[in-house]
Amino acid sequence: MSIFAELKRRNVFRVGIAYLVASWVLMQVVDVISPVFELPEWAPKLIFLLLAIGLVPALIFAWAFELTPEGIKRESEVSPEGSITRSTGRKLNFVIIGFLVAAVALLLVERQLKTGDVPEAATEVATAADTGARSIAVLPFVNMSSDAEQEFFSDGITEEILNSLASVKELKVAGRTSSFAFKGQNDDLRRIGDALGVEHILEGSVRKAGAKVRITAQLIQVDDGFHLWSETYDRELTDV
Repeated sequence: MSIFAELKRRNVFRVGIAYLVASWVLMQVVDVISPVFELPEWAPKLIFLLLAIGLVPALIFAWAFELTPEGIKRESEVSPEGSITRSTGRKLNFVIIGFLVAAVALLLVERQLKTGDVPEAATEVATAADTGARSIAVLPFVNMSSDAEQEFFSDGITEEILNSLASVKELKVAGRTSSFAFKGQNDDLRRIGDALGVEHILEGSVRKAGAKVRITAQLIQVDDGFHLWSETYDRELTDV
């Protein structure tokens, strides 16, 4: 029997897959609970390191030992007739499927939490703008990162906020094309407001480094240039 076939028979591949998926789920849970329990910054890194180190012993254990009706035995002590590796393999398949379902659920929850920040900010902006004329323009957020490629990320944040504000019926929101025409222009906000025909302007900046992002937004009243609202959002991102 080839080494590949033997690895498959002893469920080494299944154990490896189950271990990796379970580790990923655990890391996502740690990422969610870290701010709640105020875990130190090094805690997730330590857990990841321990999980990475544990993969090799898990594979060795799967190779050298076998689960039997009498308990765990060395593979060499189990006769071919008494082996239940196929049954164990099917059980591992269910374990893997269970972890995958949990992984998908975590991804959906994480996505909802992240995208939920933009509507929340949009609600705050709409509330702050409700002091008179309800018209607003969202200027392209400035990319403060050293990586020029993050310009797409900054523009994406701007569009998300613009779209969220546009869903507020009480607000008149200047179109994307009109607002983005002022990208990169350090012009007087009163002139921009007059050009776009709005009473309020939302501007801000995005600073992204690795998996961390800081978004700063300010709502300006056009006629006097005063701030009506300002907020800074610090978030962890795993994928952009």
